Amino acid sequence: MDYVDNPKQNHLLAALPAAEFERIAPHLKLIAMPLGDVLYESGGKLQYVYFPTTAIISLQYVMENGASSEIAGVGNEGMLGISLFMGGNTTPSRAIIQTGGHGYRVPAALIVQEFNSGGLMMRLMLRYTQALITQISQTAVCNRHHSVEQQLCRWLLLTLDRLPSNELTMTQELIASMIGVRREGITEAAGHLQQAGCISYRRGHITVLDRSGLESRVCECYAVVKTEFNRLLSDVCVR
Repeated sequence: MDYVDNPKQNHLLAALPAAEFERIAPHLKLIAMPLGDVLYESGGKLQYVYFPTTAIISLQYVMENGASSEIAGVGNEGMLGISLFMGGNTTPSRAIIQTGGHGYRVPAALIVQEFNSGGLMMRLMLRYTQALITQISQTAVCNRHHSVEQQLCRWLLLTLDRLPSNELTMTQELIASMIGVRREGITEAAGHLQQAGCISYRRGHITVLDRSGLESRVCECYAVVKTEFNRLLSDVCVR
């Protein structure tokens, strides 16, 4: 796999001014993030903060009976570890690699120290946290009020936004687990999208053929999340 070692592929790290980035740069460690790896379980305390570059992390709530549903995704637009500087230290969710790739990790204590210094790092983390809360809230609304096909379109578009290509390696079973619906519902919804020429699906591989077609079928939840991320983070370097 051709991979360029560059932490600024992560948008949060890229948004930092040179002085703040250089303080943490020596502590950033490039790591592989294989599909299915669990970064923490419910109630676990993170020793590191993670900044994905080509990987995507799924934040999931796991029920007592083992069923799970995704509450948010974290890709190159964000970071994993907001509980550390928000004061809670742990969360009831699980973090698992949804799309394999790479990312950077940095010791949690260093990020907490930077946050507590009150500089742009603090502004950046707080704005990202608000954007992530919007994503979590909108996911809950979407799962309650919109069709499985609309949810699938939202999920596909948000995933595409975090990837450099239009190819996804994902089984229908895994997508169903992420969205929290039965596999049969995903099979039917994916079939409709394939018949419409929006996607091609075979053997766990999804190719998006017509992004505009997905955008025409998705509910408003996708635009709400995307607009809020852009609003909160596009001007974060402006003092």
